[in-house]
Amino acid sequence: MKENIISYEFKIAKEERQKRNKHNSFLLWFTGLSGSGKSTIANAVEQELHKMGIQTYILDGDNIRKGLNKDLTFAPEDRTENIRRIAEVANLFVDAGMVVLASFISPYKKDRENVKSIVKDINFVEIFVNTDVEECERRDVKGLYKKAREGKILNMTGISAPYEAPENPDIEILTTQESIEEAMSKVIKHIKPKLQIK
Repeated sequence: MKENIISYEFKIAKEERQKRNKHNSFLLWFTGLSGSGKSTIANAVEQELHKMGIQTYILDGDNIRKGLNKDLTFAPEDRTENIRRIAEVANLFVDAGMVVLASFISPYKKDRENVKSIVKDINFVEIFVNTDVEECERRDVKGLYKKAREGKILNMTGISAPYEAPENPDIEILTTQESIEEAMSKVIKHIKPKLQIK
């Protein structure tokens, strides 16, 4: 089958889209436990980038698991495929000249490394939203930890499934010590040089 797929040479390249958008494009990958604050912080960062005139798009469980990946479970092999598909979609958005904010637990180090290889290292910013399981369980905004403790949810990261924390993330946010505003500012400060706003 692969031998029958012949690439078409499109006339507008990523660099031209970036030039039109007046900024570079790349992927911000927010990882952490359920309830850690990933989506809240990603949303705050996107709002700030929007104010700055940056073209953005957020990918998270709400718009991926209900559509593109609705056929996948939370078994380890499906989690890996979930993240692979997200990386491929994010790569298309980066090629389209946008800053992509992806908010996913992404518990396995190998899967996050695969994301980095798909979008290329230069286009990947790993943001570890570091919140311990006790705090996430205390928040339990979606009631998932309670269900996991009751045995109603299997493969719950942090309870019955592992989370492999990033060893050297580009940005680490300690949500029990930093406010949403402080976290947002930390991310913006880190990525501003990378944006190369024109």
